[in-house]
Amino acid sequence: MSTPFRVDIDDVEFVFFDQLRAHERLSQIDAYAELDRDTYAATFREIKRMAEEVLHPVDRNGDRQGCTLDDAGNVTTPEGYKGAWDRMAEGGWIAAGASPDLGGSGMPRTVAMICNNVFASAGCAFMMYPGLTAAAGRVVAAAGPDSMREMVTTKMYTGEWGGTMCLTEAGAGSSVGDNRCKAIPVEGREGEYLLEGEKIFISGGDSDMVDNIVHLVLARTPDAPEGTKGLSLFLVPKFDFDAEGNVGERNGAKVVGIEHKMGINGSATCVLALGADMPCKGWLVGKEREGITLMFGMMNEARIGVAGQGEAVCNAAYQYAVQYAAERVQGTALMRSRDGEAQRVSIAQHPDVRRMLMTLQVTAALTRAAVCRIAFEEDLAANTADPKEAARLHRKMDLLIPVLKAHCTDLSFEMASTAVQVYGGYGFIKEYPVEQLVRDAKIQAIYEGTNGIQAMDLLGRKMRVNSGALFMEWMSDSQKVLQEAGKEGFGTQAGAISRAIGQLGASAMHLGKLAGDRKVDTAFLQAVPFLKTFGYTLLGMEALDQARVAKKLIAEHGEERPIWVRKVAGLDFYVNQILPQAVAWAKVVQSGDESPLDDRVFA
Repeated sequence: MSTPFRVDIDDVEFVFFDQLRAHERLSQIDAYAELDRDTYAATFREIKRMAEEVLHPVDRNGDRQGCTLDDAGNVTTPEGYKGAWDRMAEGGWIAAGASPDLGGSGMPRTVAMICNNVFASAGCAFMMYPGLTAAAGRVVAAAGPDSMREMVTTKMYTGEWGGTMCLTEAGAGSSVGDNRCKAIPVEGREGEYLLEGEKIFISGGDSDMVDNIVHLVLARTPDAPEGTKGLSLFLVPKFDFDAEGNVGERNGAKVVGIEHKMGINGSATCVLALGADMPCKGWLVGKEREGITLMFGMMNEARIGVAGQGEAVCNAAYQYAVQYAAERVQGTALMRSRDGEAQRVSIAQHPDVRRMLMTLQVTAALTRAAVCRIAFEEDLAANTADPKEAARLHRKMDLLIPVLKAHCTDLSFEMASTAVQVYGGYGFIKEYPVEQLVRDAKIQAIYEGTNGIQAMDLLGRKMRVNSGALFMEWMSDSQKVLQEAGKEGFGTQAGAISRAIGQLGASAMHLGKLAGDRKVDTAFLQAVPFLKTFGYTLLGMEALDQARVAKKLIAEHGEERPIWVRKVAGLDFYVNQILPQAVAWAKVVQSGDESPLDDRVFA
């Protein structure tokens, strides 16, 4: 009994139309003024169709076949990938949020996020290719060489060319400033360089789906200082090209190996040699020594995208599990367990399975709401005429990006594992889809900055901005919301979330005192527990918001639609069974434990 893939488009529409009321706010922005509710609804239905009928059918094959590499450095993707890519390109889905003038679809960032996440739930590995292509295209559009900027960007957005980002080097890993790749200026050719070095873990580093690949490569020019301040960014194509974009001779950027991974096997994770067999030409993006600034802009965007991938797996895990549980018949109802003639029931009737399904359902819904909200606020920040409001929204995004990236992807792996548990022994078998979900999900906590690095970024940078002003602003705004919710009949639930926020604040003060006492290692020992405290509390705010919206809709319509009932019940479940983890992690933060810092432990 293989479980079909299904997209819960009703939940997507609840978040977009009811919770965020995005269609109303976006209609006030000139670029989106002509997009009405019907247009968005039709778009979501098409996204659902593409995910279920085009992308998901190639996902299993991609996992089993993986990618292959020939001696010339060309990657062949799994069967069906090229056809799926062409359908994506034809529908304008490669860069749904980009300007139509450059080959995009002109959709708001919120819709592009929904699109990418639903597609990722259908096939995480495949979506690595368009996701990185669009992200690299945005860097080229913003700072690429003047002579080729528009042409290259359009080629990428329309899916004729692919794109990658090349940061990591062997031995450097997450320490980007240790990169050794060199870029030597070509005499008499302004902006052109010859690159030498090797990059590893390059997702989508090559494929047979496109005519050319544009690599964005971090490298060090002569006399550049050590560390990240000495890095510049270069546009390095697989094939040279002329001013019209016609592909010519092979450039010296060659794939020399592909990794054999735990998951996302359909994504070609490549080792890229630059200048090993032949000269490798590259063109400066932006100015010299701006590389890390430009690349981290792309990485920040990628971190939101990876949070979305986490949400995608949570939703896929729930949809698989709830369908399987409804169809899998085993045992009798507990009250009739001793009755030999009792009718057998589906496992969805068993209380512990119900608990797991509720955990999956609520987590899927809240991660979706959280990542859609940050995308929506990005839309608002980019289009407001009020600089103070734009600054406020950007401050909030800066604070929450590491929390969402880490927490959504930790939950992704956990929910995929929970779905396996719902299936029981069958979940451990490759015939069923949840086994692959577990393997595909794990990388999300590692790439674009491991979740430990996200926690260090939160604690070491975001919490210190203006002496903690970002964090205090979020706490203050949240407490105002909780006070309003208390007046609407949610006093008990709001009180529980308020206590979690109080513990989060106490944890922040505790860590600040440790840092002030120069016990920095002790403070950072609790960086991950602190982020987990924040993550569980943040999703508690989303649970409350969804329940408030649903309660109002029930009152307005005089009926209890299933999705509205789910949101109200979901708040109670979250507050009682999931939110206590925030308080538990806060106690870990405040425990004062330093045992891992004792060198004798690892002697």
